[in-house]
Amino acid sequence: MPTWQNRRIIDLFGIDVPIIQAPMAGSSTPELAVAVSEAGGLGSLPCALMSAEQAREAIGVIRAKTKRPLNLNFFCHVPPQHDAVRNMRWRNRLAPYYVEFGLDPEVTPPAAGRRPFDDDYCALVEETRPEVVSFHFGLPERALLERVKATGAKIVSSATTVAEARWLEAHGCDAIIAMGLEAGGHRGNFLTHDVATQVGTFALVPQVADAVKVPVIAAGAIADARGIVAAFALGASAVQIGTAYLFCPEVKLSATYAKALREASDDSTAITNVFTGRPARGIVNRAIRELGPLSADAPEFPLAGGALLPLRTQSEQTGSGDFSNLWSGQAARLAREVPAAQLTRTLEAQALALFGALGT
Repeated sequence: MPTWQNRRIIDLFGIDVPIIQAPMAGSSTPELAVAVSEAGGLGSLPCALMSAEQAREAIGVIRAKTKRPLNLNFFCHVPPQHDAVRNMRWRNRLAPYYVEFGLDPEVTPPAAGRRPFDDDYCALVEETRPEVVSFHFGLPERALLERVKATGAKIVSSATTVAEARWLEAHGCDAIIAMGLEAGGHRGNFLTHDVATQVGTFALVPQVADAVKVPVIAAGAIADARGIVAAFALGASAVQIGTAYLFCPEVKLSATYAKALREASDDSTAITNVFTGRPARGIVNRAIRELGPLSADAPEFPLAGGALLPLRTQSEQTGSGDFSNLWSGQAARLAREVPAAQLTRTLEAQALALFGALGT
């Protein structure tokens, strides 16, 4: 029976299958993490939309159902400074939609709720001791990072350029996610904000693999065995898969979101900042077409989402995703609607069979 020849991530994380389930805040569930971990991959729990107490409860659910390794994921953005002019400009852009939906444009919308990694989250890590802790948008301050490392957790973060990969290695990462332009959700960039120069997965992976000594995890438009084999051929030791897991019954999606994913094609997505203030790839809808894709008026991350929330709520009540962030990578068409454990095992079997057929 074929086996994985490149075991760097398998041995580093203590898993059986070099497949990491992307965290996907807002869509991932404890049940998804359990299913992937039990199938031999690395299940992930996104914590940025949770309080420390909510994350603690979710971790408890996961640990009660599996003893396999777990990845906790956190954001590392710097909280934005209040910019009254920019906020007003954004409100003015959205005012016609408020009127259309019968909403009062003068009502102050709720603040967006994404938290960066802080002392409370760090204490949670120290208490629950996950095997892997991953970060998005760089790394937390040194003192917090050292506390995480002291728990024995392996440290991972996303790089969208070779320069970011080198920075992450120099600052203590045990593995690096090479996140290509094709990936769904928020870009992981932190040294550059120039979206126009971002790199595709299969150009980025080999250059990152050549530039760093730590193992590399490929992410972006990998949804079947062909993508896995290609990533390994280019120097990756594992893959991180997001969009393909969104088709599994364990995720939490609205009917509108699920329908959009099923109908998505290779050119259905765009990188936009209109939903949160930070570039992210999602399925094109009315908000992206009419407000972006990239808008200079959108407040800094994560503040843009607050003013959009009433519009999202109103439109979703009628079954519309016009103002919803429908995150997706460019390979949604390759995904299959099967349970997460079955997907993980099938991807492993098909990838190993393809390696065998290629004589690798």
